[in-house]
Amino acid sequence: MNPFPIVLALWRRTRVTSALFLLLIAISIALGVAIIAQERGLRTGSARASDPFDLIVAAPGSRTEILFNVVYLRPSAVELIPAETLADILADPVPAFAAPIAFGDNAEGFPIVGTTTDMLHHLASDGVIDGAMWAREEEAIIGASLPFAIGQTIHSAHGDGDIAGHDDAHDDDDADSHGGLRVVGRMPKTGTAWDSAVLVPIEYSWSTHALLAGDPGVPGVLEPGDALGPVPAVVLDTEKLVDAYGLRTRWQTDATTAFFPAEALSEIYAYMGDVRRIMSALTTATQALVIAAILSGVVALMQLYSARLALLRALGATRGYVFAVMWVYVMGLIAGGAALGLAGGTLTARAITALFASETGLTLTTRLGLEELRLVALVVVLGAVLAVLPALLLFRKPAVHYLR
Repeated sequence: MNPFPIVLALWRRTRVTSALFLLLIAISIALGVAIIAQERGLRTGSARASDPFDLIVAAPGSRTEILFNVVYLRPSAVELIPAETLADILADPVPAFAAPIAFGDNAEGFPIVGTTTDMLHHLASDGVIDGAMWAREEEAIIGASLPFAIGQTIHSAHGDGDIAGHDDAHDDDDADSHGGLRVVGRMPKTGTAWDSAVLVPIEYSWSTHALLAGDPGVPGVLEPGDALGPVPAVVLDTEKLVDAYGLRTRWQTDATTAFFPAEALSEIYAYMGDVRRIMSALTTATQALVIAAILSGVVALMQLYSARLALLRALGATRGYVFAVMWVYVMGLIAGGAALGLAGGTLTARAITALFASETGLTLTTRLGLEELRLVALVVVLGAVLAVLPALLLFRKPAVHYLR
C-alpha cells in the first residue's frame, strides 16, 4: 500500500506544527552551512588577495600585524625600517623590484598608501591604468572601487578613516599643496584591499610627515642617490621561487624581518580552523538536539492521532504500513528542513560575504562544497535513524490498545 496519501493528510492536519518543525531544522542546518561556506570563502579570498605580495620585509614585529597593514590595509602602529636599511634593500640586485609601502593617512575616509610605480604596474598585471601615472607628489591614482573621478581633488588627513577628524586634515586645500590630492588615474580591479585605497607616490607620504630631506626625484620612481625616508614595509617581487627564499634568508636579520604572506596566513587559518571546528561541532550538536526535540514533539503529536492510525490497522492495514506512514512523515520533515537549510545557509553566507567584501575591498566568493553537503547528509542520515523511534512506538502496540 502507498503511505503517501496518509502522510499528506497528516501534514495537512498538522500544517502549523509541521511548518514549525521544518523551520527549526532549516535554521539549525543553515547555521552550520553558513559557517563552513563563509570560512572557506574568506580563506580563499584572503589568500588570493596576498598573491601579488611575494615577499614582505619589515622591521621586527608581528608578522600577522604587518600582513594586515600591507596586504589588507588595516593600519596599526608598527616600527619603521630606517632610510639607510631601505637604501640597502633597494640596492639588492636580486628582486625584480622592491617597493616601499607607507600608510597611516586617509583621504575622504579611504586609506592612503604611498608606494612606487613598479608596485602599481605589478598590481595592475595585464590591466591598463585608466588615466595617467603620477607626475607630481600631490597626484593620486585611486583604486577601482573608489567613488572619485579623474580630475577631482580629494583631501587628506592624518590617521585612518575611523579616527581622523577635521583638525587632523593637512592644512592647505590647494591641490598643489599637501592638503589636496588631484586624482589623475584609476587602477583596474585587482580583487585586493588596494581596490579601496588612494595610491600616492611614496615621496608624498615622506613629505607630509617631514620624513624626507633633499630632492626626492621623480615621484614614485626610486633611483640610486635619491633622498629616502623610513617606511613600515617593503614588498619584494621575484621571478624565481629560489630567489624569494634567498631574499627571505638574507633579510631575516636583527634589524629586519622577512616573510612570505602565506606564513602569516597559515597562522590565521589555523586559528580560523580551530574556531570553525568548534562552531561546527556545536552546530552538529544543536542539530541533533533539534531533531531529538522534534521527534519528541512528533511522538506527542502522534498520540493525538493514534486512534486514527489504529483504525487503519482495524481496517486491514499492516503494522509495516503504519510504520512506513510514521517514518515517511518524520523523514519528510527532516529532508524538507535540510533542503531549506541548505538553501538558507547558502544565501546567508553570500549575504555575509557581500557585506565583508564591501568592508574590506576583497573579492570573495561563496559556493557550496563537499563539507556542507556532508553536513546535510549527516543530519539526514541521523534523522533517518532517529525517525525509526516514533514509528516503532506505534508499530509495537496492538491496534486495540489505541482504540479503547
